[in-house]
Amino acid sequence: MILFPAIDLKDGACVRLYKGEMEQATVFNASPADQAARFIVAGCEWLHVVDLNGAFAGKPVNADAVDAILAVAHDNDVQVQLGGGIRDAATIDDWLERGVARVILGTAALRDPELVKAACRRHPGRIAVGIDARDGFVAVEGWAETSELTAEDLALRFADAGVAAIIHTDISRDGAMQGANIEASAKLALACGIPVIVSGGVAGIGDILAIAEKRGSGIIGAIAGRALYDAKLDLVEARQILAEA
Repeated sequence: MILFPAIDLKDGACVRLYKGEMEQATVFNASPADQAARFIVAGCEWLHVVDLNGAFAGKPVNADAVDAILAVAHDNDVQVQLGGGIRDAATIDDWLERGVARVILGTAALRDPELVKAACRRHPGRIAVGIDARDGFVAVEGWAETSELTAEDLALRFADAGVAAIIHTDISRDGAMQGANIEASAKLALACGIPVIVSGGVAGIGDILAIAEKRGSGIIGAIAGRALYDAKLDLVEARQILAEA
């Protein structure tokens, strides 16, 4: 399993939101590249990057910050997965050409599933689907809108599409330090047969141990944000536990 430290970008800075609310953003580092370097020094192999402004705008907004992160990551053989504001083939192709290892499609997965399937065919192993759920229902447009489709129903649309992974976020737990919804992620992985990365609510080493115990369930890793920034979770220890799972 893999631990993915999260770098969420708002107005060029590294922030964390509380339950997805943009007005409740805490700035943790004005330099996203510096934050990436800190995670890399701690031994991470992947970075999870989200352009929050882009998710609302429907197009990349924090491209300069992403490019700076990519430069640091490439110098250290670290891979980056990126989401937020990626809604068309041209943007997908552009980010992959610029060095992003894996693009995450969220709103596009709901609005334009054929785009996702075509991207999977064109870029095998490099397309992930972000499924952000509020009370079990998919939320899109930077979590501003909640659909009538369940997370499981959306995942099943891509069961045979070649999606590399699903990033499953329980919005009600994101940034709230209340513990990850591991059972929901495991259930989703079982239902669709696509590898799932747990996101939202990882609060400490207890969550990491619980995720590690799900080896063989279809869960392949976890994203941690606030717990790392608040020093509630040690990146080196968490990474080692998941690497051995």
